[in-house]
Amino acid sequence: MQTEKQSISRKLVVIDHGLVEYNAAWDIQRDVFSKRTQGAADDHLLFFEHPNTYTLGKTASKTNLIGSEDFLRENGFSVVDIDRGGDITYHGPGQIVGYPIISLTEWHQDAHLYLRSLEEVLIRVSEEYGLSAGRKEKYTGVWIGERKIAAIGIKISRWVTMHGFAFNVNTNLDLFNGIIPCGIKDKDVTSLARELNNTTDMKSVKTLILKHFAEVFGYNTLSSGYPVTPN
Repeated sequence: MQTEKQSISRKLVVIDHGLVEYNAAWDIQRDVFSKRTQGAADDHLLFFEHPNTYTLGKTASKTNLIGSEDFLRENGFSVVDIDRGGDITYHGPGQIVGYPIISLTEWHQDAHLYLRSLEEVLIRVSEEYGLSAGRKEKYTGVWIGERKIAAIGIKISRWVTMHGFAFNVNTNLDLFNGIIPCGIKDKDVTSLARELNNTTDMKSVKTLILKHFAEVFGYNTLSSGYPVTPN
């Protein structure tokens, strides 16, 4: 999938924030988003991990949160209603969460193409590990057989993106048991660790995500930024 506009010089700022509580990371997103919509910042790709969190998108059904109060308390869960599309999903340690905050006006003003391109990035990353990953016609995300390895949920306003993808690397998959992931009852979730029967170096996976993100979205200049300390 070649989607980039070949003739335009494009710069991407990449910041790895590490483990940050979800609401604090959301504040960071909104700050970068505000600057990007005002033309005061370049496109960004923000990497995070989060403590155990369930997030519910704008169309989420509360009935898909099935974990008991004891389950949530014992595992230190936060439950957050957010403004992305999609249903309920899990974020936690061992999962790479990527938030692209990019101007689609300077790429392609096409939300469907943007979603498919995020999938393409993570399909290519999975293939780097010898896995046969792909799409499912009815569902957004990246799949290995009937098992979902990456969830995607976005928001686009003034053709600038927020939120993004969650790629399961060394994720504790038991913690998906408190939800019906993305409201899909008849499918399983998976991770690189499960598929490879081994833990995977998170930094190496991020390097591959960045490589394929730059290829798919046509960035020819990459710049490392500094993490913002949440208030």
